[in-house]
Amino acid sequence: MITMQNVRKTYGNFTFEMSMELPEGQILGLIGKNGAGKSTAIKLILGLCRADEGSIRVFDHESKELPETLKQEIGVSLAESGFSGELTVNDVKHILKKMYHSFDENYFIKQSENLKLPMNKKIKEFSTGMKAKLRVLTAMTHHAKLLIMDEPTAGLDVEARNEILDMLRAYIAEDESRSILITSHISTDLESLCDELYLIHDGKLILHEATDAILEQYGILKVSEEQYRTLDQSSILKVQKENYGYACFTNDKKFYQENYPQIAVENGGIDELILMMTGGYR
Repeated sequence: MITMQNVRKTYGNFTFEMSMELPEGQILGLIGKNGAGKSTAIKLILGLCRADEGSIRVFDHESKELPETLKQEIGVSLAESGFSGELTVNDVKHILKKMYHSFDENYFIKQSENLKLPMNKKIKEFSTGMKAKLRVLTAMTHHAKLLIMDEPTAGLDVEARNEILDMLRAYIAEDESRSILITSHISTDLESLCDELYLIHDGKLILHEATDAILEQYGILKVSEEQYRTLDQSSILKVQKENYGYACFTNDKKFYQENYPQIAVENGGIDELILMMTGGYR
């Protein structure tokens, strides 16, 4: 679906560098702190800005030369974008009908009802959650092969977030050849949704891993200074100094559980991954 090879883009003092691949039928998450480069990656893929170096291919075509027929196969939801607040959902329906050849009007109306989006109420009167649901819905109603979602659940309560995540799961379940690229700073959303994660920090890719591997194999060792000196560090990715000694982030917690039973080993989720990989000193 998407391939980025040795892509480089410089804005002033900030340089983005990345290679990435989103295969057919996969959900890929881009994670990282604010300003890490997640939105830059999205803009480069969509052609909203041009790379200085490297290649970006979408549907096996150079992204800047993507034919209109393939652009119709992409659905996009950007955090900072949306329809005019003066429009109603009914107005949006008519706009989408003109934009997309395969726009499914019945699906749009049904989902609007399911999501409790009133058809004749102005968007400016919607809550934050209602606006987010509408952005995601508009990306899905032409049955695109590829969804690109930039922070679709940002600022939402748990109930609204779960509704959007359920929409994305249903979208994939309907056609397993579809793919999703999603950015989010809410780790629990990605843990339950994504097949693979790419961690970006200061414009650079610092980790690419399957989500299951992160949840099952990664962990944090809590060791004293004496224990740290005798620790096999071949599977330690990052180290952080703590009052009790050191917190060590590993991609093989089972090895340490089996060989160092006296050491405390905690599970490492996505939050821990981001904190340790972007903040540890090793």
